[in-house]
Amino acid sequence: MTAPGQYEEVDLDDLDVEEALALAKEGGAQVPDGSGATGGSPAVPQPSARGGSREHGENAADGTAAGTADGTSRAHTAKHGHHRATPWPEARALAGRPRRPDTPVSVSLDAALGLVLAAPLTALTDLPSFDTSAMDGWAVAGPGPWDVRAEGVLAGHAEPERLTDGEAVRIATGARIPQDVTAVIRSEHGRTDEKERLHATREVVPGQDIRPRGQECRSGDPLLQRGTVVTPAVLGLAAAAGYDTVSALPRPRAEVLVLGDELLTEGLPHDGLIRDALGPMLPSWLRALGADVIAVRRLGDDAEALRKALKNSDADLVVTTGGTAAGPVDHVHPTLRRIGAELLVDGVKVRPGHPMLLARTKENQHLVGLPGNPLAAVSGLLTLAEPLLRALAGRAAPETYTLPLKETVHGHPYDTRLIPVVLREDRAVPLHYNGPAMLRGIAVADALAVVPPGGARPGQELEILDLPWATAGIGVCFT
Repeated sequence: MTAPGQYEEVDLDDLDVEEALALAKEGGAQVPDGSGATGGSPAVPQPSARGGSREHGENAADGTAAGTADGTSRAHTAKHGHHRATPWPEARALAGRPRRPDTPVSVSLDAALGLVLAAPLTALTDLPSFDTSAMDGWAVAGPGPWDVRAEGVLAGHAEPERLTDGEAVRIATGARIPQDVTAVIRSEHGRTDEKERLHATREVVPGQDIRPRGQECRSGDPLLQRGTVVTPAVLGLAAAAGYDTVSALPRPRAEVLVLGDELLTEGLPHDGLIRDALGPMLPSWLRALGADVIAVRRLGDDAEALRKALKNSDADLVVTTGGTAAGPVDHVHPTLRRIGAELLVDGVKVRPGHPMLLARTKENQHLVGLPGNPLAAVSGLLTLAEPLLRALAGRAAPETYTLPLKETVHGHPYDTRLIPVVLREDRAVPLHYNGPAMLRGIAVADALAVVPPGGARPGQELEILDLPWATAGIGVCFT
């Protein structure tokens, strides 16, 4: 905590453009120009946010300020912790490496949506399993005109009586075709005379509007490969092919641990307390990313409670909120050391959210530590939790795509920046309110744009990270 009358240096790189400009105007600080160059500035008063976005590194061992390969001084690098932080693309790749042991389960079709097939799907029957009518109309035999039988043929009935040449019978879509039928005449392509004889109003082609047995597949034909994500269409195909259950990989099980004594669960902020935005947000977001959220626990700033929660958790993924920096109540790092966890990613070169971390806490359990600021936490979700959950669920990585930027976006001098955007006419339009603690931008966004160090100009192609509900809709996300 900063003592009265003292000032804590502000890292303007951690702030969004609007915040940085405001501070510069108030305190005379120079704002990064997007080229990577920053100037000296007077110190500006700034309260240290708990679990905030500044990195806390150790001083260089030799105390020198020798240059590094990227042009920054060792003193600057050590001070800001960049010797530990992982580049953003590398962090995502590391998070996508873990694989859960293949433990397929038999799942009923009504519970399989969003899972990944653990075994190939082969046809258990011919499709269709008998010759069927593709249209409502008449089944006819031989050349016309035809005498029409009194009783029609409906779908779902046993095999109908065969026809002889010169006969026709009313038939419904999906009904079995009687033996010796030449073709089906659609209702709109036939007429009956006063003697109830059927006449075709256009040429009749043998086999027309008949779906022959096995047209789509024969019993034993391969239909879908192992690793296919179960979508609604996959469910329909599986059912048509004769399946009641499928062999699939279970959803990764996730547990959320909300840290912080300052968080309220209801009502308005007061007396230094703030509303918890992550507790309500994270479970739904994790479900949209394919996880089965088994618990949400509020632990406050209690190191022992955190240790016990990690020790007793049997989730595949534990997600913590806040406490990833080096403040007096930031207990995540000390607790991970205490339980002997393996730290895989300790900070990421991305703004917002660079104090995020990834650790292996047990043989088949990982922890993603998210920063406490809401948009920084979203950055952590898409940087570490999304690829990890995808890997644990056995899903393939989606193909990356880019879109041109509509307007200039200021960048961080040496870190990747993720900003909320809306997608309009094949362009990515940056949104305001994109500071680490802000949710107004992401609440109306379609995606996050990946801004390289130094910023991006109008028309520049940027990688786009879709939000899971932007294309599928909440409640029907299959990723």
